[in-house]
Amino acid sequence: MDFYDLDLSDSVLDALDDMNFSETTPIQEHAIPPILEGRDLIGVAQTGTGKTAAYLLPVLSLLSEGDYPRDAVNCVIMAPTRELAQQIDQAMQGFSYYLDEISSVAVYGGNDGIRYEQERRGFQSGASIIIATPGRLISHMALGNIDLSRVSFFILDEADRMLDMGFSEDIMQIERELPKQRQTIMFSATMPDKIVELAKTILHDPVEVSIAISKPADGIHQSAYICHEMQKLGIIKSLFQTRKPERVIIFAGSKLKVKDLAIALRREGFNVGAMHSDLTQAERDDVMFRFKSQRVNVLVATDIVARGIDIDDIQLVINYDVPHDAEDYVHRIGRTARAGAEGQAITLVGDKDQPLFRDIERFLDKDIQKNPVPAELGEAPEYRKGSGKHGRGSGKPHGKRRSGSKGCSKKKPQGNQPQGKNNNHKRRGFKKSQSGD
Repeated sequence: MDFYDLDLSDSVLDALDDMNFSETTPIQEHAIPPILEGRDLIGVAQTGTGKTAAYLLPVLSLLSEGDYPRDAVNCVIMAPTRELAQQIDQAMQGFSYYLDEISSVAVYGGNDGIRYEQERRGFQSGASIIIATPGRLISHMALGNIDLSRVSFFILDEADRMLDMGFSEDIMQIERELPKQRQTIMFSATMPDKIVELAKTILHDPVEVSIAISKPADGIHQSAYICHEMQKLGIIKSLFQTRKPERVIIFAGSKLKVKDLAIALRREGFNVGAMHSDLTQAERDDVMFRFKSQRVNVLVATDIVARGIDIDDIQLVINYDVPHDAEDYVHRIGRTARAGAEGQAITLVGDKDQPLFRDIERFLDKDIQKNPVPAELGEAPEYRKGSGKHGRGSGKPHGKRRSGSKGCSKKKPQGNQPQGKNNNHKRRGFKKSQSGD
C-alpha cells in the first residue's frame, strides 16, 4: 500500500516525500488506519518492520489536524531503554519536520543534572510529545515537573521488554495519572500472559495487529563451534588471526563477560569497545560513536545493542553465549546482512547451552553448520542431538522479534531509511497508481 492511500496529513506526507518513503510495510498498512480512527491497538511485530512509524505517523497527523491543546502534553511514549527512547526521538524529528507546532522531549536516565534541567525546561515550554523511560518519567512526576492530566495518546513500545525489566508497577503508576478518556497503543514482540493481562487493564476494545515472525535473512551465513567454555576465547582469537576483524559485534550473556572479554581482546592487540548497562549515557554514546565511525573494529556487548539500535554494514556477529531463545538469536544475527548485503554469524555453543542451541535449530528448521574447533585448543565436546529446552519435537519459537524503525535527525529528512520501497520521488497530484493494494 502507498502512504498516499492512508489519510495522513499533508505535512506528514511532505516529510515522507523528502525521505523517499512511498510504500508502507505490513505493520504500517494494518496499524495506521485504526489508529487514525481513534481505536486502541495492540500490535505484535518484529524488528525491522517499521513499527515506530506505524504509531508516530498517525499520531502526528491527528495532532496536526485535530483540536488538541497547544499548552499541554498530548502524547506520552514509553520505551524500556534510553537507546530506544533516543531512536524514537530521532524518528520524531524527521517525521515532524514540517510540523512546527509540535515539539517533543526525550526523557531518560543515566544523565547529569544539566540534562535533567533541560528535560524540565522542555516540559515547561509546552512539549506536545514526551518520549520516556519509566523510571525517569516517574522522577519528574514526583517533583511535580510534568502534568499528564490532558494526555490524549499513551503509547507503550516494546511492552514485553518493559515487563521483563521489571517496569510493570512503574507503568501502572504512570497510567493512573492519565485521563481515562485517551487512546492507548501498545506494541510487543510477544504475547505472553502478562502482556495479555496488561492489555486487558489499560486498553479498551483494542484492534489486534500481528505480523508473523521472520527467519534470518538469506544473506547471513550461519555456523557454530561446539566447544568448552574455556575454548571460546581461543576460537575468537583464531578467527581474528585468519581474518582481520572489521565491523564485528560479539554478544555475551552478561555485563561481567562483556567486560572480561573486552579486556582479554585488548590485551591481544585488538581495537575493542564494550557496551553494557554499567556505562553512563555519555560513555555509551562515545562507544557507539567510535564504533559507527570505525575507530573501533570490534564491539563486545550485551543484548542492549541487539534491540533498538541501528548499525549498518556489520560483517560478522559472534554469539559468545547462546541466546536463551530464538527471538534473541534472530535479533542478534540480524545486525548483519542488512539491506540485501551478506554477512556471517557464528555461535559458540558451550556444553550447557546445547539444549538452547537445539531449540534454535528446531525453530529455524535447519541444521546450522558446525565448524571444527582449532586442534591447538584441545578436544571439543560432542554435539548431542536430542530434546531441546522445551522438550523433544518442540518446534515453537520462544517469541517474536521486537519491532524497530530507523531514526533520522532534525536536519532536513534524507531518504536513507528503508521503511518501505524507495520508488521515484512523488508529490501529491502525481501519485503513481499501484495494483494489488
